[in-house]
Amino acid sequence: MRSIPLSLLVALVLIGSAAQAEEETVPPAPAPVSVDADDHQLLEQRLAQSEQLRSEQEASSTVQLQRLRQENQRLRMQLKESQAQVQPSLLSDTQTWFALGAGLSLVSIFVGALLRGNRKSRREWIN
Repeated sequence: MRSIPLSLLVALVLIGSAAQAEEETVPPAPAPVSVDADDHQLLEQRLAQSEQLRSEQEASSTVQLQRLRQENQRLRMQLKESQAQVQPSLLSDTQTWFALGAGLSLVSIFVGALLRGNRKSRREWIN
């Protein structure tokens, strides 16, 4: 039979003891809490206070929600009034650019006619 090295034997013993120590460190189940009459009254008072705070917060959030709705309605009315006051433009952007192009074309034709002068003869290319 083959002999086991001493270091391997020591390592196995240490691992076994560590595993056994982990099993022993399992936390015990919590003990049942006994509540006497004073603690019971104190808990009921705290519950009543928390319920009162919750109802106050709900009431304040309801009031705030109503105020925000009124504010939104007022702002919608202002928006409608400002949109009604704005005069619609005579031409859209596309129509404006078309009109500018047409005007520039007419001006260039007029300037070309003025630069030509009274010459009635046509200039042709001489080949």
